[in-house]
Amino acid sequence: MSEPHVKRKDVYVIGDNIVSPIGATTAANMNSLANNISGVQQYDDELVISQPFAASLFAEGRSFIKSDTQYTKFEQLLIASITDAVKGLPNIATSPRTVLIISSTKGNISLLEKEVRDARLYERIALHTSAKLVAEHIGFVHKPVIISNACISGIWATIAGMRLLRSGTYEHAVVVGADVISKFVLSGFGSFQALSPGVCKPFDKARVGINLGEAAATMVLSVNATKDDNIKILSGAVSNDANHISGPSRTGEELAFAIQRSMKDAELTKDDISFISAHGTATLYNDEMEAKALHHAGLAEVPVNSLKGYYGHTLGAAGLIEAIISMQAMKAGVVLPTKGFEIPGVSMPVNVHNTLVQKTSRHFLKTVSGFGGCNAAMVFTLNS
Repeated sequence: MSEPHVKRKDVYVIGDNIVSPIGATTAANMNSLANNISGVQQYDDELVISQPFAASLFAEGRSFIKSDTQYTKFEQLLIASITDAVKGLPNIATSPRTVLIISSTKGNISLLEKEVRDARLYERIALHTSAKLVAEHIGFVHKPVIISNACISGIWATIAGMRLLRSGTYEHAVVVGADVISKFVLSGFGSFQALSPGVCKPFDKARVGINLGEAAATMVLSVNATKDDNIKILSGAVSNDANHISGPSRTGEELAFAIQRSMKDAELTKDDISFISAHGTATLYNDEMEAKALHHAGLAEVPVNSLKGYYGHTLGAAGLIEAIISMQAMKAGVVLPTKGFEIPGVSMPVNVHNTLVQKTSRHFLKTVSGFGGCNAAMVFTLNS
């Protein structure tokens, strides 16, 4: 005898924000994208790294909040993004039914470049220190949850928020991700010869590497919705390649597993997916793996885009930024172009465009992958 089907709680996105070099709100970011404005610029600073690189960076010395407390740039970004996202949601942040989830890959690691390395510094750079400061500044009741799992951190944090809400543990989740780019981060990617000297070219034959970027983004999730809250999270899944610490799977089967599991949990087929917001880092191996994964999942014909040419790879914020922008694109009935793409350059081609596509969408898929072989996929829907 089969078990009865239990209806899961609907989880809605009721607020969002993006703070990036091309805008301090989601609306400002969408306006920049509509005008083909990218935050990626070329840099040649041998004091930072010995090779030219392109990245999306904030102006030096920019402040994001007004406060007498000495918050780091990383913490300022988190506070600024959360504050804007909950601005129209009274009592959400301070409710005992709300959880704060913070995603980042590097946090305050840049302090190692400037400060004396002692016990005080190691406590200061700990993610739990930043999380506590941010939570106290805004007024969250509960101890924050921290998720730091390479470049899937933002989407993994969103999946965690969805699951906590569906379990009944909380009614709201504020999911925020941020990272800043430092000499430490640049030299790490440079050591892999993975940095592009110009605007990156996702899925393109001439791609040579990534652009890095700094930003913050927030999604406010809730099981309580108004008539204006029309984006739902249907599902999410995580997998691991178990292949190599820095090299992705050569087959794409593991990301495909996360995609297929997410679609199964959403009770959708490949024909239901209107477009895919890909990780699309413009590195040789990631784009190849991701293209193979989409083929394995039966999604090779579905429109695909990557936003890395506009934002660079924003690490712990990447999945959140790209999901939020994709929600706005779905509402607007468009699929955004992939900046930098010209000539297909993966062995199993996928449906990438470098121009805006008009398309009515009901569901989109977000994919991410990262060092250590981690992968994640989520399905978002426009609630009718």
